[in-house]
Amino acid sequence: MQLNLHDTIAAIATPIGVSATGTIRVSGDKALELVSQVFKGKDLAKQDGYTMHFGRIMADNGDVIDEVVAGVFKAPKSYTGENVVELSCHGSPYVLQRVLERLLEVGIRQAGPGEFTKRAFLNGKLDLSMAEAVGDLIVSESKAAHHSAIYQLKGGISEKIRALREELVSFTSLLELELDFAEEDVEFANRDKFLNLLSGIEAEVEKLINSFGTGKMIKEGVTVAIVGRPNAGKSTLLNALLDEERAIVSDIEGTTRDYIEDTASIKGFLFRFIDTAGLRETGDEIETIGIARALEKAKGAHLIIYLFDANKLSIEDVKADLAQFPDALVLAIGNKTDLLFEKPKNLEIDQIPVHYLSSKNDNDVEELKDFLLSQLGLETENKDFSHITNARHYQALQSIKSSIQSVLNGFKLGLSSEFVVQDIRLALDAMGEITGEVTNDEILGTIFSKFCIGNE
Repeated sequence: MQLNLHDTIAAIATPIGVSATGTIRVSGDKALELVSQVFKGKDLAKQDGYTMHFGRIMADNGDVIDEVVAGVFKAPKSYTGENVVELSCHGSPYVLQRVLERLLEVGIRQAGPGEFTKRAFLNGKLDLSMAEAVGDLIVSESKAAHHSAIYQLKGGISEKIRALREELVSFTSLLELELDFAEEDVEFANRDKFLNLLSGIEAEVEKLINSFGTGKMIKEGVTVAIVGRPNAGKSTLLNALLDEERAIVSDIEGTTRDYIEDTASIKGFLFRFIDTAGLRETGDEIETIGIARALEKAKGAHLIIYLFDANKLSIEDVKADLAQFPDALVLAIGNKTDLLFEKPKNLEIDQIPVHYLSSKNDNDVEELKDFLLSQLGLETENKDFSHITNARHYQALQSIKSSIQSVLNGFKLGLSSEFVVQDIRLALDAMGEITGEVTNDEILGTIFSKFCIGNE
C-alpha cells in the first residue's frame, strides 16, 4: 500500500489488552492542531515541546470519551522528526479504540505497519540499520538479544560500515580522477596503500559475515535437542535446565513418545530445549513416530545433547550412537554419575566432547550451562555485541566481499582503473544498502512491513 508521508497519522502504540494505561501516538505536521480539536484542555499547539498536559478527549456530541495526559514533542526534536503527540489513556481496549476513532474523524489517518519508524528514517533521525534495530528491540526475548538490539540502535554496526565506506570512497575518488587524466598516464592513488586498504576491508567484512551464526542465536535463541536411549534421564535433565517439572519422569522405558519443547534463559541467552523420545528399536507404532520426530528435531537444532546412562553404556556404545549425527554440533553427556562410585573424567570421542554429570545435582547442571555457552561461543563476559543479526545485512556483506575480491583480482590481472572502479562502486552500493544511503521503495516496504501497526 502506498502511504502519503505528509499525512498526520495515529496508532495505538501499546499491546491490546486490559491494563492501567495505554498509549496512542500521533505524528505529522498538523498533529498538534488536529489533536487539539478533540482535546479539551490547553491548546497543545501553543505549548512547549517535552511537556505533559492533562485534558479530556471529547466526542463530537460533547460526551467525554476519556481523561488523558498529552505529551507534546515538537519537530524536529521527536522520534519521527515531526510534531508528535502521545496520548496516555486508560488501558481499556474499547477506550483506546474509541479515542483512535475520534482522532480519525478529524482528518488523522491510521498509521501503516512501521510507518512511525519509516518516517524517523526518512527524516534522518535513524539510519536503516538503526531502524531495523527498533524492530529487534521490540521482539527481544533475552538480555543478550536486548543488548544486541541496543548496540545496533546506537549505531554500532552502522558506524563500522560507514567508516569502511568513507575510506573506500576516499580512494575511489582518486581512481576516478585518474580516468580524467588517462592520456597523461598518471596515478593519484597509491596502489600499495589501496591494496592494504582493500585487504583490511575484506578482513573486517569477513569477520562480520562469520558473526552471523552467533548473531542469529543471540537474536532468535539457541535450539538444543536432547536425544539418547530410553531412561538416560532426558526428561530429568530438561526439568533441571528449565528449573520446573515440565516433563514426566518415569523408570518405564518409552514414557516420552513425542517431543516436549520449552524455553529458558541461561545467563542472558535464550535457549529452546527439546526433550525427545528415546532412541531404540521398537514395534510400537506411536513410539516409532516419536523417534522419527526426535531425529528430525535433532537435524534442525543448533546443538544436540546426546545423553547416555554412564552406568550402562560403554564408550563403544556411545561412539556407535554418535554416528547417527554426522556433521552436527554434538555434546555427549554421561548422566547418573550419582550412582557411580567415582565420577569419570571428561574426555573426547572423535572430537566430540564427553561431559559427565548427575542431572539431579544442581552444581553439575550449572556447570553444564557454562559448558553449553562455551561450546557455542557465547561468552557471558564479552561486552562486544557487534554481531550481524539481520539476514539482509548478511547478504549485503556477502556482496561487499565478492566485489572487493573482484577488485583485488582486477589489480592482480593488471586491469585498468575504469574496470576496477565498477566493482568498487558495487561494494559501495552494498555498504550503502546496510545503512540506507542506497535503497529503494521495495526494500523499505519489505523492512517496515515487518513492524506491527501500533508498535513503532
